[in-house]
Amino acid sequence: MTIERTKSPLKSAPLRVAGESLERQIEDLKHDEALAPVMLAIALIVLAALEWSRHLLRVDPAPWVFTAAALGAVGYAAWKWRRAVRSVKALKLGLAGERAVAQYLEWFRAKGFFVFHDVPSGDANIDHVLIGPRGLYAIETKTIAKPTRGDCKITVAADGIRANGRVLERNPIVQAKAQARWLHNFLREAGYAQYVQPVVVFPGWYVERFDMKALGVWVLEPKALDAFIEQEPESLTHDQVRSAALALSSYIRSQSRL
Repeated sequence: MTIERTKSPLKSAPLRVAGESLERQIEDLKHDEALAPVMLAIALIVLAALEWSRHLLRVDPAPWVFTAAALGAVGYAAWKWRRAVRSVKALKLGLAGERAVAQYLEWFRAKGFFVFHDVPSGDANIDHVLIGPRGLYAIETKTIAKPTRGDCKITVAADGIRANGRVLERNPIVQAKAQARWLHNFLREAGYAQYVQPVVVFPGWYVERFDMKALGVWVLEPKALDAFIEQEPESLTHDQVRSAALALSSYIRSQSRL
């Protein structure tokens, strides 16, 4: 079976974010200072228990039993390891994509927008939120590895989104609409009943044209977002923007735990 080679859709790595060095130190400490010693201690405790059971029960060594158990454990560990490596690779790609889009969205602050990232929304989260004079936007980032050569096209249809003809497992349109609906309901309960535009962005991919109005969602390459928002009328006053942003920021802080 031929494995298709892929690459990151990002042309360059995102800039470092605040606290990134501390974040890495925390992860290193978790592994080196906590997890590794605990695993070593558990392994030695198990070995000691086995030796004491043999000593107390006068049981002869049974290498074949333990060899079979060890081989089974090695096979299971290898399977879990491969799954973990694939998952971590996908998560790192997604993290890089979200950070790259987040850094691009920071430019909207100069246009009077408040910018939020990783907003808790019940059992999920909204990757990015823009609140400004030209409206409210709930943005979902989808970072998909690109083939090393050939087309990199996103095709949007009523039944889902395809990347080079392959249907995405989770329909981002459904996801983006659900996130926009959650944000609309939250702001309505806070006293700010405003329409929230759902947006899906695909860093590094070309999005073929489709009827966005009919589907009720924007699907774009991140850099096209500025042009789309500029076409929207200014529908919110400065005070309305600030009040909605304060309501959302208060909620986000209430959900955060150190």
